[in-house]
Amino acid sequence: MLDGGTTLSKFLIDTLDRNPSPVQASGLSALLIDVAASIKTISAQLTKGALGGNYGSATTINTHGEEQKKLDIATNDIFLQHCEWDGLLAGMVSEEMEDVYAIPPAYPRGEYLLAFDPLDGSSNIDINGVVGSIFSVLRVPAGLKAGAAAIDSAFLRPGYEQVAAGYAVYGPSTMLVISVGNGTHGFTLDREVGNFVLTHSDIRIPEDTGEFAINASNERFWEPPVRRYVQECKDGRSGCRERDFNMRWIASMVAEVHRILMRGGVFMYPRDFKTPAMQGRLRLLYEASPMSFLVEQAGGMSTTGRERILDVQPRALHERVPVILGSKNEVERIARYHADYDRGEDKPYTSPLFNKRSLFLPEAPV
Repeated sequence: MLDGGTTLSKFLIDTLDRNPSPVQASGLSALLIDVAASIKTISAQLTKGALGGNYGSATTINTHGEEQKKLDIATNDIFLQHCEWDGLLAGMVSEEMEDVYAIPPAYPRGEYLLAFDPLDGSSNIDINGVVGSIFSVLRVPAGLKAGAAAIDSAFLRPGYEQVAAGYAVYGPSTMLVISVGNGTHGFTLDREVGNFVLTHSDIRIPEDTGEFAINASNERFWEPPVRRYVQECKDGRSGCRERDFNMRWIASMVAEVHRILMRGGVFMYPRDFKTPAMQGRLRLLYEASPMSFLVEQAGGMSTTGRERILDVQPRALHERVPVILGSKNEVERIARYHADYDRGEDKPYTSPLFNKRSLFLPEAPV
């Protein structure tokens, strides 16, 4: 699994240019190198910590009604500046921008589209916690004329049409994990020479796991299939699963998925009823789809609970979906619980902790 000799540039040239995939990949390697340059710049900014002057709130609200951090805006600008000029993109979308970012007239337009979350887990910034960046690359649809500016509909395509996806995790070391459709591969930033070096080739997620990640504070809002699964995990050896599970929660999708790729596990941000109007919490285009692409390329599975995420047809740039991904056998089990519940074949889950009457089970009918 550990390589240590191949740089990102060499890997992309060998994979996409010298031995092209069945889909013509002209220019894709150059675009991914520009994305990697963005990640190097962001890594350098984050390494400065509070000394960089970018900690704290920007006192602005993004398109989702969420308070922006200063680094949310700064990292978004870094992606735009590194990727707008090379003539490879027709447009970009980001969690931090309401509309499609049009390539400035001074630069030529290309045949790709870039969707990205510039700083995932930004609530961890001020505590020096793990954060990351996520990106997805699509080819311009056939209906868009060469050189034309991208419009919303160009991005509204199911995740299986992605030609590349990846994320960066900014931790003790900076890692870039990518897939161009030939498996999932990890590169570690060698700060002494400024190169990403292949350290984890053809990552495979174990099919079985003893770890799951979910925000347990939302338990009272979960659907019964999710509560059923989590309760079985918490019951451990004394329950129907007859083995113990560990629960993790970092509040950064990048960090959660990275752990799963490295050693297996399940990450869940399921549909809940805390905000009934929302179908899910995570953004489809620049969080759920690229992460699902990487997980599937590594032998894992990703679902909303009722549908493969890569098959979901987006209806809006900032659409949200439920996300359950990771080790195949556990994700299949959770999907099966959703199917059982939807068919009415699963008994409703009841929890004495959240019972309306008290901490005790309801009285038996007389």
